[in-house]
Amino acid sequence: MTVPAKFDAFRIHDDAAGYRSGIEQIALDALAPGEVVIRTAYSSVNFKDALAGTGKGKILRRAPLVGGIDVAGHVVASTDPKYREGDAVLATGSGLSETRDGGYSQYARLPSQWTIPLPKGMTLRESMILGTAGFTAALALLRMVENRQTPELGPLAVTGATGGVGSLAVDIFTRAGFEMHAISGKPEAAAYLLALGAKEVLERDALSTTKPMDTAKFGGGLDNVGGKMLAALLAHTAPYGNVATAGLAASPELHATVMPFIIRGVSLLGVASAGTARDIREEVWRRLAGEWKPAHLDRICTREVRMAALPDVFDTMLAGGSFGRTLVSLGD
Repeated sequence: MTVPAKFDAFRIHDDAAGYRSGIEQIALDALAPGEVVIRTAYSSVNFKDALAGTGKGKILRRAPLVGGIDVAGHVVASTDPKYREGDAVLATGSGLSETRDGGYSQYARLPSQWTIPLPKGMTLRESMILGTAGFTAALALLRMVENRQTPELGPLAVTGATGGVGSLAVDIFTRAGFEMHAISGKPEAAAYLLALGAKEVLERDALSTTKPMDTAKFGGGLDNVGGKMLAALLAHTAPYGNVATAGLAASPELHATVMPFIIRGVSLLGVASAGTARDIREEVWRRLAGEWKPAHLDRICTREVRMAALPDVFDTMLAGGSFGRTLVSLGD
């Protein structure tokens, strides 16, 4: 397949003229180098994308760059023999829209080191409804179960449950056999979260506490909020439970004591999806296409847009109005 001389891409600039982003026509040679060229089919919108696209967060390490930390499509050319024309592949994180051009483009050029063959049992569309959000949720669960998290320790709590990571975590963790309690500041979303598999939907104040250690309500959980919410989740976690931290939607700070760690043996696990090693990536995607595959992807995908709608999506997300996952369609 021949790559056209110019194609559309959502590009971000940060120079003497100011911070700006929008759709441009660019050539393949304008993209960061890589062994695998793909015709993109889908991408997605993550909180990090909204920060990068608006300049509200210092995400880009260099500019200009094409935005989008997720991408999936079909190979059109490759200098790595492991990838052939027509292969369905995906990439998440790995420097996309940070140090190299990302997925908001009709064509993308990727390093083969971070290009993952689409796993059996998953479509390209499903892979990008999952994207970094689903990968992060599954990576958190992998870290937890590797540290001996079991359903017998008690229900798992997910904070920020209506967001992309939170919604997918409710579904993925339920598929893995855990009882899920969803914590959200959007009480109107209770029916949505229950439909994804949550056993209970709790308001934010369900975790409020001023104590360094409180009643053990949960076997562990996944926090996407940070700040007081994370500290409270640690205080309410049962002995030898695990709390994974994957976001800072409310605050990057953590004011807590060591008491949950040294008295109950609670573990705080960091989840950094962008720099995950290749072998772990492959294992996470294998599980996401198999026994951990969410049962409600079409429900979690609450919006599907083209590139032109990205600025509106970014603003909504940064204003706290995001709900589920937004898929970006890049095909014809």
